[in-house]
Amino acid sequence: MTIKYDSNGLVPAIIQDATTKNVLMLGYMNEASYQKTLETKKVTFFSRSKQRLWTKGEESGNFLNLVDIKNDCDNDTLLVQVNPVGPTCHKGTGTCWAGENKPNYGFFSTLEDVITERVANKDTNKSYVASLFAKGINKVAQKVGEEAVETVIEAMDNNDELFIYESADLMFHYLMLLQAKGFSLKDIENELKARHK
Repeated sequence: MTIKYDSNGLVPAIIQDATTKNVLMLGYMNEASYQKTLETKKVTFFSRSKQRLWTKGEESGNFLNLVDIKNDCDNDTLLVQVNPVGPTCHKGTGTCWAGENKPNYGFFSTLEDVITERVANKDTNKSYVASLFAKGINKVAQKVGEEAVETVIEAMDNNDELFIYESADLMFHYLMLLQAKGFSLKDIENELKARHK
């Protein structure tokens, strides 16, 4: 791979979790740290403050196990995909932007968080989610069944708008059922990945 190092012999290395796809941190590599990363399969940087090679996790044990390295279109920035061991940031967070390194399924993850919050608040007067959960797992499961039937009916009709509407209802109630059973989208992803192998 051709790498264009800057005038100080460094190249920025964006570190990304190979599974969650979250950006974990930014570091800098020189030729020696790049080669050591390839040899050891543990991400090694050139520390500008210490002026030496630095393997992430050498003191904390929170290594970044190498999965893949890609170069950008100008050959002057690396994308390093890793499997992190423990939190990435020295402050104990999953990323260096104070974020958690958890799977992100876009708006579906937002909905999971909303459902969790509303169930925890238990305000059945203001929250449909809380009121349905208060009725128990059977009612949540029954609602998923109802929404599934309505989705199937609309699938056989010619009204795409109603099909999408009922599909959204089904997905929302399915997310509630997953939580009622103590699961999340991550569990479903893991099952599908296992089947894919």
